[in-house]
Amino acid sequence: MATEVAAVLEQAPAKVNLVLWVGPRRDDGLHELCSLVASIDLADTLRFESVGTEDEVVCPGVEGPNLVHDALAAFRRAAPGPVPALRVSIEKRIPVAAGLGGGSADAAAALRVANRLAGDPLAADALRALGAGIGSDVPSQVEPRHSLVAGAGERVEPVDLPPMTMVLVPAAPGLATADVYAEADRIGAIRHRLDEDEVRVLAERALAELARAMENDLEAPALSLRPELEATRARLLESGALAARVSGSGPTVFGVFEHESGASVAAAGIPGAIVARTRDA
Repeated sequence: MATEVAAVLEQAPAKVNLVLWVGPRRDDGLHELCSLVASIDLADTLRFESVGTEDEVVCPGVEGPNLVHDALAAFRRAAPGPVPALRVSIEKRIPVAAGLGGGSADAAAALRVANRLAGDPLAADALRALGAGIGSDVPSQVEPRHSLVAGAGERVEPVDLPPMTMVLVPAAPGLATADVYAEADRIGAIRHRLDEDEVRVLAERALAELARAMENDLEAPALSLRPELEATRARLLESGALAARVSGSGPTVFGVFEHESGASVAAAGIPGAIVARTRDA
């Protein structure tokens, strides 16, 4: 029988897609992708503690199913050791359905904590395999760091990135990832071929050169669904951003700045803007 555990706090950092190329749909219905992902210091905080006989997930302001439930259930099916029923309280800082991977980061945090509580029976690759069954952004968040992500999100390769500061501009309501992919298919925003080496080499570039190469194949479909986001991109560029793009499936728009001072000035002029930095991890 699983024993009770003392409360555990775990950080779940957000991600930003600096580059996101989307390829053909696979036989399993998922699209191939190749992405350069930055891990940033905007993070949710999760508190895990023993509770009764069934898991509980409490996330104020977020109703409905939570990927943390799915992560705990997937871990218990795969792990040999017992994990107690857990009450997970989530302090959300990452905007919901914003293209920043908040729900996936929370699920990955749950996998990490469950694995530690069980005595670390699963290696990181096994946790990433579990995460792939939960969502395409989960594998890259199992070990939160900058990475090249390929396949349908299940292949993760650590990379180094130059330091940068970002201004994130969320836009309510959120966008459902499935809706953005459906729009991408409709407007033909899909590549016939993906070259991981082309994306991998960008991580080695200086910030100014990397910024010029930033692109997102889901940006056009996101703008098609939410055309007002283009004005946010333009405002960030006018404020001195080296690049301004939609992150992931949106609708968050991010601007990249070399110095925090410039980012802070830009954010002060945009309601709801958040200043974030790339993590050292």
